[in-house]
Amino acid sequence: MILVYINSSNGISKSSYEAITYGKKLGDVIALTNGGASSDELSTLGQYGASKVLVDRAIDGEDQKQVTNLIASTVAQNNVHTVIFSHDLFGKSVAPRLSVRLKAGLVSGAISLPDADGCIDVNVFSGKALGKVKVNTEIKIISLLPNSLQPEENGASCGVEEISCDAGAPAIKVLSTKKPDGEIPLPEAELVVSAGRGLKGPENWGMVEELAGSLGAATACSRPVADIGWRPHHEHVGQTGVAIRPNLYIAIGISGAIQHLAGVNGSKVIVVVNTDPEAPFFKAADYGIIGDAFEVVPRLNEAVKKFKAS
Repeated sequence: MILVYINSSNGISKSSYEAITYGKKLGDVIALTNGGASSDELSTLGQYGASKVLVDRAIDGEDQKQVTNLIASTVAQNNVHTVIFSHDLFGKSVAPRLSVRLKAGLVSGAISLPDADGCIDVNVFSGKALGKVKVNTEIKIISLLPNSLQPEENGASCGVEEISCDAGAPAIKVLSTKKPDGEIPLPEAELVVSAGRGLKGPENWGMVEELAGSLGAATACSRPVADIGWRPHHEHVGQTGVAIRPNLYIAIGISGAIQHLAGVNGSKVIVVVNTDPEAPFFKAADYGIIGDAFEVVPRLNEAVKKFKAS
């Protein structure tokens, strides 16, 4: 049996459907979550391969210790041999805890299904090389890098079963949570428009947001931009920020330092706009435009609008 843990504290995300799809390719899937997501929303997981959804509404989704206990208990009660997470911030925290708890091997940041030898591909050396990881323990844990495969609808809605687990006392108390509203989460975005110090100031970000709006893309930025307060830190992509794998990444006025490339070089297509023809980013780009962003970006935006209107 395959168990897929779903972090539903912000609703059911695209990465959740990806994890269910991945699990279904390995065997029969049970989804597990906790918190207050509605049964109607949770039942949609069946459309992607879950046979049923187990939910413990008494456990706070923010408490990693309690969630680890919940998953460990569910594994023991359902003859589970593989546990799958989305490789998001929460999955990165809980999967290693569960690995120690169950003495189970962990594949962190998987980007492929197991091959004939049971090896799973992962990015290593900041995405500059590909590693193959094989787990030999009886129970296996896999955290799937978002955007590694497309969700596939292959069934109907499934049943939702409420359960109760003795997960122990909470280890933390959440006083308040601030979450960005109305934005596409960067790890799940298929299209991303990003900009750096080449825009010269926060007052010039309007054209970036307009282009992103025309494309239906998320916005991102380089670390220096976030550090000096031009953009919020949750938009920072790179080695010390959010790692992303969109289908299209447009970098405007970003030189392409190795720390930034480490977080975006999994992108399917990279487009770079920069006035400096020697900018390192051009070496990693699929398409490069040498030009002033203040001239190029408005023209790109007009071209996108014209294409969508045709």
